[in-house]
Amino acid sequence: MKKIAVIPGDGIGIDVTDEALKVFEVIKSSGTVIDWDIFDYGADKYLETGITLPDEEVENFRNNYDAIYIGAVGDPRVPDMRHAKDILLGLRFKLDLFINYRPVKLYIEELCPLKNKTMQDIDFVVFRENTEGLYAGTGGILKKGTPDEVAIQTSVNTRKGVERIIRYGFEYAEKTGRKRVTMSDKSNAMRYEGDLWQRAFEEVSAEYPDIEAQHWYIDALLMQMVKRPEQFEVIVTCNMFGDIATDLGAQLAGGMGLAASGNIHPGKTSLFEPVHGSAPKYHGKDIANPLAAILTVGVMMEHIGYPEWNRKIEDAVLEAVKTKNVPRDLGGPLGTKASGDYIVEQLSK
Repeated sequence: MKKIAVIPGDGIGIDVTDEALKVFEVIKSSGTVIDWDIFDYGADKYLETGITLPDEEVENFRNNYDAIYIGAVGDPRVPDMRHAKDILLGLRFKLDLFINYRPVKLYIEELCPLKNKTMQDIDFVVFRENTEGLYAGTGGILKKGTPDEVAIQTSVNTRKGVERIIRYGFEYAEKTGRKRVTMSDKSNAMRYEGDLWQRAFEEVSAEYPDIEAQHWYIDALLMQMVKRPEQFEVIVTCNMFGDIATDLGAQLAGGMGLAASGNIHPGKTSLFEPVHGSAPKYHGKDIANPLAAILTVGVMMEHIGYPEWNRKIEDAVLEAVKTKNVPRDLGGPLGTKASGDYIVEQLSK
């Protein structure tokens, strides 16, 4: 039995999670042994009780669940977004989910904003280091509110953290038959951080002589992603650069409505989420695109040992895109619920 903790979250996170749960039901009814529990952590709970995500719940997830599925968190009623930070970043850091996995896959040419690019041209993955860098929360503000105010944000990079995300990129390439790993940094300007990333990349890549090791500075990488995305197979980079590059990748593949992700620690409880925001003003209006949430179910199922479901879900989404049985942001006529129902229909055939 594989157990999944589900956190619908806020805004359209709730709407798209409802559609993802329809897919859960199809998977379970097929005989795949999964079960799930729903946890109501989000803005409503925080505003009512002051509870974001207790440490004991994190331990519950760690010890009793194979995966965590989350819709989206964020609500303007909580101006500092404390609940979202505690839930999403809290889980990433406390569970040491050092791999942010973002597949970038074009399902049909007309969704790509670049001219003359095919599905074969845009099919790569990005591994973003997920627990260090500028997002580690190191820094502070001095003399706040005065003309002499100073804000300091420090990027934290450890040899362990850098090496393990680079190594995972090469392991993934080897396992999936990909032939090139590209590391991106800004070592021409950020010399200390860059020195560590460069040395780790050189040393790890030497262990994989059959895989080409390529390097681009982050600004050049982004330009190349637009100019010639077909050259990329596996990209590995730091937390902030990965955050930026993966959103560009999502747009190349048709937009945030198709962007799935995993926050992974191999062999341990990991977290899976569509990467779009919570957009509370659209909650309950049946206009949110649930396809990223549904594709995220596939990524999660592959991680917990059922790769066939990832293939089936991708095939169902491909059929939806081809036949334009998709939401309005992808050029179709369907609302949130009808989009989910169409995928369920395809999976049930």
